[in-house]
Amino acid sequence: MTDLKTGANPLFLREEELRQAIEMLYFAYRDFTSEADAMLEKYGFGRAHHRVIYFVGRHPMISVSDLLDILKITKQSLSRVLGQLVRDGFIVQHRGTADRRQRLLELTAKGVEIERQLTEAQRQRIANAYREAGGDAVQGFRAVLLGIMDAPERGRFARRDQP
Repeated sequence: MTDLKTGANPLFLREEELRQAIEMLYFAYRDFTSEADAMLEKYGFGRAHHRVIYFVGRHPMISVSDLLDILKITKQSLSRVLGQLVRDGFIVQHRGTADRRQRLLELTAKGVEIERQLTEAQRQRIANAYREAGGDAVQGFRAVLLGIMDAPERGRFARRDQP
């Protein structure tokens, strides 16, 4: 690995540029989540609730085990959050058809509405940033995000238009 402080780096990345990128990610994430956090607070929910709502919305009838795989949290943590979302009427659980022990998760109409509201502000923020940055920057940003992810997760984002 190239020593970032002293070695010749082919991307000419200096320590300060890397530190600034880390800082920018923190600020971007803070601002990206701010509107959603305010909405979640009204329900007594946190970011864990948001992640569950989002991924159940993106993958209707997702199994609990698949959701655990995406979120990389413990069963105990998911159980607490999921229990509250089920009790409050945002998510419904179905038994699997092949395996009756399997629990499949789906947003209720109430869940669909909160997911839409939570996602809209974030979707708009990303759309505005993409518009301002331009197509090449969007592709570069995608490549950087994929590079930051652990390799096993990258397959989730394989482009349909690529082999």
